[in-house]
Amino acid sequence: MADPYAALGVSRGASADEIKKAYRTLAKQLHPDRNKDNPAATERFGKVTQAYDLLTDKDKRARFDRGEIDGDGNPTSPFGAGPFGQGNGGGGFRPDFGGGSDGDIGDIFEGLFGGRTGGGGGGGGFSGGFGRRPPPAKGANAAYRLAVPFADAATLAPQRITLGDGKTIDLKLPAGVENGTQMRLAGKGQPGAGSAGDAIVTIEVQPHRFFTRDGDDIRLDLPVSLAEAVLGGPVRVPTPDGAVMLTVPKGSTSGKTLRIKGRGFHKKTGGRGDELVTLMIDLPADDAALAAFVEEWEGRDKGDPRARLGV
Repeated sequence: MADPYAALGVSRGASADEIKKAYRTLAKQLHPDRNKDNPAATERFGKVTQAYDLLTDKDKRARFDRGEIDGDGNPTSPFGAGPFGQGNGGGGFRPDFGGGSDGDIGDIFEGLFGGRTGGGGGGGGFSGGFGRRPPPAKGANAAYRLAVPFADAATLAPQRITLGDGKTIDLKLPAGVENGTQMRLAGKGQPGAGSAGDAIVTIEVQPHRFFTRDGDDIRLDLPVSLAEAVLGGPVRVPTPDGAVMLTVPKGSTSGKTLRIKGRGFHKKTGGRGDELVTLMIDLPADDAALAAFVEEWEGRDKGDPRARLGV
């Protein structure tokens, strides 16, 4: 990246607020989530973010303004400007080691590289070489898999995980958590010469014996008796947060779905999904009284419940 100011569209004298405002505007336009089929926008988003990182670091911004680093944060070559870059008839700068008018070469290197090693005389060299030393290596990341009970995932109950060093951490699950959700724990990975790596925790939401997930909603098939379906009334229903009372309307049939608001999964956008309860009429087996009633009741003209199916 040549010029971070140009990448953000601001002047060199721009304030921190102006830089932040310009970045936010461009980030909204170029974010990969909004440009999934536009690789050019994704590439520019990376450059804009890199420019913002450099210009919001006071030290790096000052060094860039002085020409000490380029737009990527890399040191510029000391031979690109100053006395080494000014030609001398095509031959470049040629120091006089014999003490001539060009002065002591050590003084020049001292100005460029921050001092010489060794003592007095003309025999001391200079330290550090012509480039920067690479930063100490960061430790490797550590991968973990965490099984989370279905109801805990729906209610965002805290989860405890034991890391490789034996230490335990209580995790706060994110809204919208699902199978494959990854959580990053900074500095909880393998140690390194510079800093420790991160711990990457992959969430595995466990299946439930009677709940199923439908997006942010939860579905439940609820058995009800014939009397509860015909006469209606309150019934006790399980939810991830505990049991609640639900009123079954009179004359309900199997397959009728009722809604309990706010008992589903927490949404990424805020709020919670619902619990969708489908009624399933549970008839007793070998009930002679019920069979006799139905035989008498079937003699009445009630129409064909399958007429609309064309069979």
